[in-house]
Amino acid sequence: MAYRDFTLEDLQMKFGVESGKMPLFKGVKLKKISISNWLKKVLSIGQTLPLRTEKAKSEAVVSPILFYLKDLNDDFLIMYSGEVLKVDRKLGLNGECDFLLAKNTGSLGINLPMITVVEAKKGELDLGIEQCAAQMYGAMLFNQKMNKPLDVIYGCVTNGREWQFMKLEDKLLHADEEIYTIKELPTILGIFQHIIDYYKAILEPVEA
Repeated sequence: MAYRDFTLEDLQMKFGVESGKMPLFKGVKLKKISISNWLKKVLSIGQTLPLRTEKAKSEAVVSPILFYLKDLNDDFLIMYSGEVLKVDRKLGLNGECDFLLAKNTGSLGINLPMITVVEAKKGELDLGIEQCAAQMYGAMLFNQKMNKPLDVIYGCVTNGREWQFMKLEDKLLHADEEIYTIKELPTILGIFQHIIDYYKAILEPVEA
């Protein structure tokens, strides 16, 4: 069993993770992030390509957006693509992750994963939610095993056109009721930045 094989029922029965939907950012004053000319150009080129596979979408749409976030938070953030997050093979918490956004600690290996981003299989967001949820729970346990626990792990499922955010706190998993389209990219970037700023507030003072 791997992350992609999990269902929400598996997470509940094996680990007691309850799930549901709620507005994750209601009442939050999100700052829209302007799109650089570079990102506009890359995404414009990507739209001219036949994006029929998840790999093509990740290379042409998702990766550039995450690269841009990395550039905006260069000293704090690091991105892993296609890395295996090994937590507990016997429990099925093991497997390749599309993208992990983690704290830049200078480590050669994965360290402090905070956000997991999943490419929705067959372009359907609902099909990616369960895999993302399993990876979020895996990331939470991974940090605990490394003696660097985080109380909250965020996730995002996307097919390149639509983006849905998720939040895991303790054993409560919520998917955002709102689904954002690529036309709302400044808002999507603003949500990512809001999440990153949350982790900065938690992690940077400890190191000061």
